[in-house]
Amino acid sequence: MGVNLRTNQGSPLRVGQVVEVRPAAEILATLDDDAATDSLPFMPEMLRFVGRRFTVSAQALKLCDTRSDGTGNRLFHDAVYLDDLRCDGSAHGGCQAGCRTLWRTAWLRPVSDDEPESDGEAAAAEFARRAHAATRRDERTYRCQATELGAASEAFPAGDRGRKYLREVRCGNVSTRRFLRVLARAVWRKLARTLRLHREIALWSSTKPAAATPLGLRTGELVRVKSRQEIAEALDANGRNRGLAFDWEMLPHCGRTYRVKDRVERFIDENTGTMIELKNECLILEGVVCSGDLSAGRWFCPRAIYPYWREDWLRRANGAGKAEA
Repeated sequence: MGVNLRTNQGSPLRVGQVVEVRPAAEILATLDDDAATDSLPFMPEMLRFVGRRFTVSAQALKLCDTRSDGTGNRLFHDAVYLDDLRCDGSAHGGCQAGCRTLWRTAWLRPVSDDEPESDGEAAAAEFARRAHAATRRDERTYRCQATELGAASEAFPAGDRGRKYLREVRCGNVSTRRFLRVLARAVWRKLARTLRLHREIALWSSTKPAAATPLGLRTGELVRVKSRQEIAEALDANGRNRGLAFDWEMLPHCGRTYRVKDRVERFIDENTGTMIELKNECLILEGVVCSGDLSAGRWFCPRAIYPYWREDWLRRANGAGKAEA
């Protein structure tokens, strides 16, 4: 039987279904004093979506835990992702992580094609006040969905094992073809590691990387990701460039062309809630997110986190055409 998420009225929300974000007053009624429903905050950055319609792009059943003490996966209930709606950090000190926003099903209602769209009731003053007040724990620490991910979820039962991945297929998050492709790759990687035919990314680098050559890339510029061999030359023995790791999820993008989406200068540490100010350049690329297909033990996670790139791993796409999807 498939996994269904339900609104307060008991209507199932399915992947591909059109839903409407409930009016402010209705969402407010579900929130506690910390502007959260079951520990998941409704953030001020989400206020602009009140009364608007979106499509359920994924059910948030299994999310990867990226905290320093992460357990690999966390079990979620009654939450979905809508299209590719993301936090712009405007109420959280300008955080540039660009996380996808999670939506409790109590904040949404299913709609039909012939049903008129609501007038998008303006967010009530109390709704906005409470949401903004809940963005800080104190003067130095922030509170957002990423910092509360652990509290808003639970650990998977010890005996769950592979069932968590099968549920991704049953609920519609993952196609059977994608599931089988990822499974085959995982089996091969385990076999290759056992036979010592497999090397981790960190072992590609045998020498200390050369000094960085700043490119000064700007938002909107086209860049081409260097080849695996070229990137290896820019990694230390731990697979890092000035502390930033190059991981499996970035491999499929080698040799491809993309547009610079942003230069990331700050983001909130989801472990502590403090704002991290980056000392070295860090870029995100348009359309390049973690797929969850290459991360062992965290397969099919729908968080679609932006990986960070060093300029050492990129070159200007001189004369390159349209960026690849």
